[in-house]
Amino acid sequence: MYVPAHFEEPSQDVLHDLMVSHPLGVLITNGASGLDANHIPFDLDRKKGEHGTLYCHVARNNAVWQDVVTGDEVLVVFRAADAYVSPNWYPSKHEFHKQVPTWNYLVAHAYGRITVHDDERHVRRNVAKLTHRHEANQPVPWKMGDAPREFTDSMMKAIVALEIEITRLVGKAKLSQNKEQRDIRSAGEALLAQGDGQLGRAMLAAAARKPE
Repeated sequence: MYVPAHFEEPSQDVLHDLMVSHPLGVLITNGASGLDANHIPFDLDRKKGEHGTLYCHVARNNAVWQDVVTGDEVLVVFRAADAYVSPNWYPSKHEFHKQVPTWNYLVAHAYGRITVHDDERHVRRNVAKLTHRHEANQPVPWKMGDAPREFTDSMMKAIVALEIEITRLVGKAKLSQNKEQRDIRSAGEALLAQGDGQLGRAMLAAAARKPE
């Protein structure tokens, strides 16, 4: 990923937060059948390994777990917010007319080594942790024990667990940091007004960090 210095997000904690709040990642592999991409919800263990460890599961019918071998390098892409930015939102455009459209976004790229776990213990642990995390805000959280044992047993046999030890994290926060403070702030306010709250707030924070 091309990351100019002014768009780099160096904080591992910030990138971990992005991955946890937007857990649907794109797992990119280059296995025996060539390039492949799968959209998968991940669970992050921040404390395991230098950069954290990702866990997920895939359908047994998904060839990805047989297409890679343990130790292969993979890439998982997490995207938070993105939006089109109009040059009309920049005050400087109306003075000098030297602005063009762009697209801003927040992303994290997690490079790592994959391990395939084709055993029920890992599968159950992965499903239980992922379910617990995403059911936590429900009025009556669903748990695996709510379903008949024979049903969950059959479901566990139909999936395979994957573990990815993150070896490198690359983050990009493209928030018009290469513009004047007033332009960043004005564009952030425009995004907030149209409902792009996360990106708008991020741009206002970027504007606040930049000297006038």
